[in-house]
Amino acid sequence: MTPPPVDPAVELRGITKRFPGTLANDSVDLTVGRGEIHALMGENGAGKSTLMSILYGMERADAGSIRIDGREVTFGDPSAAMAAGLGMVHQSFKLFDSLTVAENVVFAAEPRRFGLVDRAAARRRVQELAEEHGLAVDPDARVGELPVGLRQRVEILKLLHRGARTLILDEPTAVLTPAEADALFAVLKSLATQGRTVILVTHKLREVLEGSDNVTVLRDGRVVARLVTADTSADEIAAAMTGRAVELDRVHAPGTPGDVVLDVRDLTTDAVHDVGLTVHAGEIVGIAGVAGNGQSELIEALAGLRPVASGQVRLKGRDITHASATERRTQGLAYVPEDRHAVGTAPAATVADNLAMGHHRTSLSVKGLLPPASVRAHAGRLIERFGIKAATPEVPASALSGGNLQKLLIGRELAHEAPLLLVEQPTRGVDIGAIQNIHDQIVAHRDAGHAVLLVSAELSEIRGLADRVLVMYEGRVTATYAKDEADERALGLAMAGGAAVPTEAVD
Repeated sequence: MTPPPVDPAVELRGITKRFPGTLANDSVDLTVGRGEIHALMGENGAGKSTLMSILYGMERADAGSIRIDGREVTFGDPSAAMAAGLGMVHQSFKLFDSLTVAENVVFAAEPRRFGLVDRAAARRRVQELAEEHGLAVDPDARVGELPVGLRQRVEILKLLHRGARTLILDEPTAVLTPAEADALFAVLKSLATQGRTVILVTHKLREVLEGSDNVTVLRDGRVVARLVTADTSADEIAAAMTGRAVELDRVHAPGTPGDVVLDVRDLTTDAVHDVGLTVHAGEIVGIAGVAGNGQSELIEALAGLRPVASGQVRLKGRDITHASATERRTQGLAYVPEDRHAVGTAPAATVADNLAMGHHRTSLSVKGLLPPASVRAHAGRLIERFGIKAATPEVPASALSGGNLQKLLIGRELAHEAPLLLVEQPTRGVDIGAIQNIHDQIVAHRDAGHAVLLVSAELSEIRGLADRVLVMYEGRVTATYAKDEADERALGLAMAGGAAVPTEAVD
């Protein structure tokens, strides 16, 4: 058990929160000391996000109290929490797509000159912060045009700009490379040394063990462990989160490649240059790279969501270079996008309806109609298979935690049994136990004779799943590795631009 902090910055006592059909927080106590990096861990649906939403004034607790710097407070909204010195980076981004990076970072905290917003000063401020903390991003770029990885950087810069005394970070490194994550933790440790408090909500055990001082673990809405980081281990934390022993960082056996399913030749778009690759039946090909180097744009082009300037894409021998997304679906392509909220799901629709998407023209359709009983039965099968935590299949998808929404998306696309699966960030924001299940399902999909093209920011995930690994840098495939060659050092070097462009990236 962790000893109580000598100088508590945040104290939550007896926090209880109920939603219809769910007890999200059950008499939760949490104390975080000033100058401490405190990790809050737990499986999806354990109550972490609800607890932080209560702390940040986004939700009202049914019972319990909050003290900030020794003073009892009640926050009616996030602005009150910000006024009390709290700042939060959410897992679902809170950005204005139509504004620039600089405008987003300084929004509601703009530098002014002669009573007007000083845009030049705002731009300089963002540039300074970006350079100081290694979070490179163009201050003049429109946020709506940025990939997910760069949007996360904007959120982090917003927090740093406001100089909050207590920083709440919800999965802050989900889209960062190991080197970038290390740089961020160097920043957090520096801020903690200055007396700021950091509450870190994450599923990444390595980060917790290397970057936190104490750990609190929630399971089913209750505190089940309080641990001193220096005295614990990854296995102990994982067991506390799941209630069972968990095999960490498993490397799956290689597949048995068959015929070519996906054949890409000299593909060029606005952000991708002369990319060539193949994916065979019974094979997982991984794509590694720092966010913003063309991985997402490549997958969007393959899925039919981004126009192709030149080159060719063939699926099972058929030319689909300029086919629509619907036509590609018909030809045998399934797609898990990295943005599960805006692209992958319909948040206002029910869980059952989201799970039926794409199946409504095939397995669930009866004479052009969707029998409600079939839709419910289909949802029930996938909810059980992937461990999706939903009060009922009729609740809106927006009611699910980020990790459970990801499980919904993965389950729906795998259920298509498509010859080709494009999957981006399959386990982003997903808890340890569910990661194992998703990995097993992807490998089983491969072993059933399907082809998988995988993009992930997690090198351990790439190395554990992929039979071959390609590295993208500045829109090009610059390196290709067999499974036994893809060690973290080689991949990290290639991701930083330290590899020559291969003469042929297509096997």
